[in-house]
Amino acid sequence: MDYAALYQQKLTTADEAVKLVQSGDWVDYGWCTNHPYTLDRALAKRVDELRDVKFRGGVTLWMPAVMEAENGEGHFIWHSWHCTGVDRKIIAAKKGFFSPMRYSELPRFYRDGNAKVDVAMIQTTPMDSHGNFSFALGASQIADMLSKAKKIIVEVNTNQPWVYGLTGTEVNIKDVDYVVEGENPPVGSLPPAAAPTPVDVAVANLVVPEIPNGACLQLGIGGMPNTIGSVLATSDLKDLSAHTEMYVDGFVDLTLAGKITGRNKNIDRGRQVYAFAAGTQRMYDFMDRNPDVMAAPVDYTNDVRVISQIDNFISINNAIDCDLFGQVNAESAGIKHISGTGGQLDFCMGAYLSKGGKSFICMSSTVKGKDGTVKSRIVPTLTPGSIATDPRSCTQYIVTEFGMVNLKGLSTWERAEALIGIAHPDFREELIASAEKMGIWRKSNK
Repeated sequence: MDYAALYQQKLTTADEAVKLVQSGDWVDYGWCTNHPYTLDRALAKRVDELRDVKFRGGVTLWMPAVMEAENGEGHFIWHSWHCTGVDRKIIAAKKGFFSPMRYSELPRFYRDGNAKVDVAMIQTTPMDSHGNFSFALGASQIADMLSKAKKIIVEVNTNQPWVYGLTGTEVNIKDVDYVVEGENPPVGSLPPAAAPTPVDVAVANLVVPEIPNGACLQLGIGGMPNTIGSVLATSDLKDLSAHTEMYVDGFVDLTLAGKITGRNKNIDRGRQVYAFAAGTQRMYDFMDRNPDVMAAPVDYTNDVRVISQIDNFISINNAIDCDLFGQVNAESAGIKHISGTGGQLDFCMGAYLSKGGKSFICMSSTVKGKDGTVKSRIVPTLTPGSIATDPRSCTQYIVTEFGMVNLKGLSTWERAEALIGIAHPDFREELIASAEKMGIWRKSNK
């Protein structure tokens, strides 16, 4: 097959390609760094022609042009699989909604669920000599999403890194309806991590001694996981490996420090496996055609059955708050949505099922609100409307700067006592009083 000739037959302009979209359609933008740029701007110009066009995306790194279109109400509506600050702004402006999910299940939503796709438009790498376009940094659910799409448009961006991967990380020109050579914007990125706080360092110093040589790491996004990665990079640990939902800059630091070799990994030995990546340009350059890094669909990376096959699996994630029963909220402040379940629950469960595995939920003991009020992150019960991302039956280690507790096997009063013991001292008496009212406190243990 002459792939180059087929490419030329399907090559068109963004303005022409977006004419595929009709009123009432579901338009899928893919995931994170795959969101279209040039196509998005072209479609936004059609706002007056279209009504009730519904968009899907996730981990949005920049404001979609369709969400900035003038008089877009009733014309364009956004649905986010996982919220960032951009998604929160869209939802707060009443231009969109959140779609709850466990991230590992997302591909199945397309295969045999309710996720309809009339037109898919995503950023990819340029085509290779075999007619393939790489999904680059975001394998995620893209292959299953495209398999459901009635029409597929790829927006080529020469800045997207090519990442090797499993089946489900590329699309062939035969299966594409239109190719648009975009404006080649810089790949969507996250700012470099801020300098670690004393609290971050204190938590890292509690977690790192619990990690053995040869461990496999999953790091969430945020200051604490980043700091733990930095401490690991200067530790005496060796032969670590990586299997994660989100690939972050910390893995690059660990690799360059000689800490990640992957030689002890039970499956995908030697490979750092991930579902999607977002970080700095330095990280993208490191990943480009690097055989040590392997993209995979999220129903592989986040599958509890896959995670549990890897010995000494260490999962490290953040939380918004945790109640005295051990329920962890990592996605909302009451009814105000912040992120999503993502893969946190899958990795909590998978790590505990792994031989020698451990799951850590890390957080500062307090948080300061916009009004300057300091609040405890360890609370009597979750705020009404807050989401129990990790049910009490699944949480293992909870860590603050004041200590670390393993909740597995503890009764309700033991859990309350342990968690109050790592709360900020200023809030412990108040928490004890609440625990007494709830019947989960023994006075003899004060």
